Amino acid sequence: MRVLIVDDHPIVASGCRALFADDTDIVILEAADAEGGEQVFAAEHPDVCVLDINLPTVSGFELARRILARASSARIIMFSMNDDPIFAARAIEIGAKGYVSKAGDPCDLVAAIREVGNGGVYLPAAMARSVAFAGPAFAQNPLSKLTSREIEILRLLSSGKSLSEIAWLVHSSYKTIANTSSIIRQKLGLRSASELVRFAIETRLV
Repeated sequence: MRVLIVDDHPIVASGCRALFADDTDIVILEAADAEGGEQVFAAEHPDVCVLDINLPTVSGFELARRILARASSARIIMFSMNDDPIFAARAIEIGAKGYVSKAGDPCDLVAAIREVGNGGVYLPAAMARSVAFAGPAFAQNPLSKLTSREIEILRLLSSGKSLSEIAWLVHSSYKTIANTSSIIRQKLGLRSASELVRFAIETRLV
């Protein structure tokens, strides 16, 4: 099984290699950002992709969209420090087959790769319960108002990117990004760039 790990922290990639050091049937491929991940996917056609959400340029959500546009049957696991069930729900909505928190047990990642690699889906038990029983708490979280694309644009705005830069990064038009930015502010009740940044930090988007 060929597994692509897209993460900008070398220690994460080395940790993944260590997890599978004794498994001769697992080959680990690596990339440090979305652009590199897309190139490796196109060249190597891995069986499973493990994508960090917080990548240096566009996020793992955007990379997942690009990979699925290339191959709708791609098997993707989102891998993140954020264990908020909203992120897991958005990952599933865009087509990911699994979601694993970096703060969880390393065995969760091993289990996810094997399950998704065999055609299944995977959420750690605690995460699955959080998603299934989030109820009112899910609806009360401001992030629940945003789509995965809006979360992506909010993240880029909060990191200091201009509307033009964001349009180029996510392969969209300036007008679309400007309109989406306005919609995000309306949905969240935010008025200024500093409020956007503060919100993004509080919700661990940046």
